Amino acid sequence: MGETIYSKSRKGRPAWRVVSTPPEVPHEIPEAYLRSGPIGLPEVSEPQVMRHYIDLSVKNHHVDRDLFPLGSCTMKYNPKINEDIAGWPGFAGLHPEQSEEDVQGALEVMAVLEEKLAVISGMDHVTLQPAAGAQGELLGLMLARAYFDDRGESRTTVLVPDSAHGTNPSSAAVAGFRTKTFKSGEDGRVDVATLAEALDDDIAVMMLTVPNTLGLFETDIEEITGIVHEKGGLCYLDGANLNAMMGRCRPGDIGFDVMHFNLHKTFSTPHGGGGPGSGPVGAKSFLEPYLPIPRVHKSDGRYSLQEDFPKSIGKLHSFYGNFGIYLRALVYITRLGAEGVRRASGAAVLNANYLAALLAELYPIPFGQRCMHEFVATGEPFKKHGIRTLDIAKRLLDFGFYAPTVYFPLVVPEALMVEPTETEGKETLDRFAQVLARIAQEAVETPDLLKEAPHDTPVRRLDEAAANRHPVVAVPREDA
Repeated sequence: MGETIYSKSRKGRPAWRVVSTPPEVPHEIPEAYLRSGPIGLPEVSEPQVMRHYIDLSVKNHHVDRDLFPLGSCTMKYNPKINEDIAGWPGFAGLHPEQSEEDVQGALEVMAVLEEKLAVISGMDHVTLQPAAGAQGELLGLMLARAYFDDRGESRTTVLVPDSAHGTNPSSAAVAGFRTKTFKSGEDGRVDVATLAEALDDDIAVMMLTVPNTLGLFETDIEEITGIVHEKGGLCYLDGANLNAMMGRCRPGDIGFDVMHFNLHKTFSTPHGGGGPGSGPVGAKSFLEPYLPIPRVHKSDGRYSLQEDFPKSIGKLHSFYGNFGIYLRALVYITRLGAEGVRRASGAAVLNANYLAALLAELYPIPFGQRCMHEFVATGEPFKKHGIRTLDIAKRLLDFGFYAPTVYFPLVVPEALMVEPTETEGKETLDRFAQVLARIAQEAVETPDLLKEAPHDTPVRRLDEAAANRHPVVAVPREDA
């Protein structure tokens, strides 16, 4: 596991100094909450601190180090200019309870981002409030429920294909709907006849990911959204894969009524780690009355947050959302411009198809000769050698790559879901393909090597079930 920062501590060698609060400085902290013992910080020098955390950063894999081909998650490089601008004191020092007069620039950032997302998506209105894509899904379904309630319609079912993201049925359940799943066609896309049979007057929303989880565009999309509308239902776009078609195809133009954006997937903001996220929602005009409050409003050159919307579903959470993420996304979109956004999606599709062509002979791709931004290969040919997809993924770690998504979607056995994104060059893709070719050879010639992988990572193969049920997230200290 390596040394902790506390194991390097030596008494009398701190690089810090605690300044006690002078007795004359008043405070209102109850006596019971005042510290009675030492603060417990490790006593280490500044170089030791720097080297300790640099060492940890090298042990961790991240997108700044190498390819992160996590299918469905779009782990693209985060340009550092985004971080620089988000760190400007005028932005980083904001507080959500400042007066509107103090934060006109921040409100303008939010208003402009809403406008740009509306243009990219073909939606009429956008709210930035949701703090994650899953919360965006929830909001979209809450808008649908409010819409049908307002019309006096009792619709209780959300329709999803069998390749849907797991958050879709979860969001539907939290919003008070039940989920009905329909089977995809033999080509991995929605079969219009099957969808038509699944539709009835109880369907409130059909949730669809376009391109779908197999990396395929729904070629019958206008017919699909059309028959849902004929039954009185709404069409929801899971925006997880917008990176494949931004600047080329607008969801609002092909029949979708509401959608969420994943700013981390599409617009290069930080992803994962439990930190701040953002999942804005776009909606057509007929859903506008139900959008959450407050909303950014501009009048006579001044921005404000307005709450007087009687049919609104209310607030999603305290304050407005994660402003630093909005700022990073706006910087990304503004720097690219309209043509740059279009080129980015084109490069994502090109990279995925190039990599798929390199791998298909060893790792068959059951659905689609051409993909969009990602593809789903299978490791099933290696099962006869006692090798599972998990073994292949673990072995990849030894070569400095993060593993692709495995065992999802369920419609592909032994699935390897790969998304290289547009930010990777040909050399990286070639190297990744060469490593997977070597692993395929090892699976046949030295299968035990894969079964015991990884060999060269800081932590060897874990008991993943136990790690999920009983995580150890901190090192116990006697002086804590």
